Amino acid sequence: MIWCVEDDTGTREIELYTLASTGFKAQGFDNGNSFWNALQNEIPDLVILDVMLPGMDGIELLKKMKSSSMFCSIPVIMATAKGTEYDKIQSLDLGADDYLVKPFGMMEMVSRIKAVLRRCNAAEKAHLLKCRDLVVNTDERTVCISEQRINLTYKEFELLKMFMSHPNIAFTREQLFSGVWNMDYMGESRTLDMHIRTLRMKLGVYGSCIQTVRNIGYRWEALYDR
Repeated sequence: MIWCVEDDTGTREIELYTLASTGFKAQGFDNGNSFWNALQNEIPDLVILDVMLPGMDGIELLKKMKSSSMFCSIPVIMATAKGTEYDKIQSLDLGADDYLVKPFGMMEMVSRIKAVLRRCNAAEKAHLLKCRDLVVNTDERTVCISEQRINLTYKEFELLKMFMSHPNIAFTREQLFSGVWNMDYMGESRTLDMHIRTLRMKLGVYGSCIQTVRNIGYRWEALYDR
């Protein structure tokens, strides 16, 4: 999913049409606030972020994304106005993966998106998540404590991976349910809480790392070196 954050309706619609025509799923946002709110519930594959936006501008949004352990790995291409050299340099210094200078061609946009995605896929995070002698291998889908295999169900593994990939981040029940079950959270359901309870039991001493956040949900508290 590619997200286009652009306040000009005509430009945004052309971007979305081009992306859809070239095989990408895409979604548009006309201001920084709506983009940031949506980001709390879904993680896109890449963001095309205009510098000049109403509300939070692109630079402010980029800073917030790169300072967040949950969003810092999302690839970002900044759209800057012609002649604004400072915006380009500042964007790259803050962690943007590339930039486009307005007005830019749609095929150039698609080409840059593909190039950034290739680079990011090649430099994905290590497939091992560690917490002392707890090791999660996301490629093999195995969990070991002191080299002893721990058998987890599919959902338990996905929950653990989500927690350990984002230590100290408080996930709402809605976010966990959406991320693992890929469906809207049903408030009356105890499914999530039951899975958390069994996961804690299977993890032994590491079960205490899964902390309950009152009125919110759960988080993985990084009590040990990862």
